[in-house]
Amino acid sequence: MYSGFMSTADRLVESTRELLWERGYVGTSPKAILERAGAGQGSMYHHFKGKPDLALAAIRRTAEEMRATAEGALGGPGTPYERIEAYLLRERDVLRGCPIGRLTMDPDVIASDELRAPVDETLDAVRELIAGIVEEGKEQGLFGPALDGEEIAATVLATVQGGYVLARASGSPAAFDAGVRGLLSLLAPPARGGTGCTPCSTS
Repeated sequence: MYSGFMSTADRLVESTRELLWERGYVGTSPKAILERAGAGQGSMYHHFKGKPDLALAAIRRTAEEMRATAEGALGGPGTPYERIEAYLLRERDVLRGCPIGRLTMDPDVIASDELRAPVDETLDAVRELIAGIVEEGKEQGLFGPALDGEEIAATVLATVQGGYVLARASGSPAAFDAGVRGLLSLLAPPARGGTGCTPCSTS
């Protein structure tokens, strides 16, 4: 299942990441981890102290991946609006959901300060990045001066995470797409160089 060049430790982390996404912490048994990783019995305890230690490594890797993906979209070329648009419209497996969002709904992860920390830190980092981009857009006159960067950033994350839930509930990505389109229409800068109105026919 995994590349032959991947170390046993990496295979264990990757299999744990996938199982946490699919089954949650309780449903991710050491046996299932070893079977998916193609690792021998005892491998987990050779590389990690136990399931909690391995789960922490897996959650940290998932958090790092999400943060890097967000930074790639939000740190790309374009205006502040276009960068937020790129983040919202980036390719996602909407019906599978968000691996970080999945962890926030796992009571065993949330109950552990250590396991929850990478999740909190990643969401905070993405939120701060978006807030900074909104403030940058305000300085450029692209966003209204009344917009609050922190509130808009929270709205962006809520739209994404809520969109995953609605899409999974309906079995269709349409709800996610509708939420994204709605948010982008509210954030869209006013048209420049004209009246701001679209042409219409009059009688």
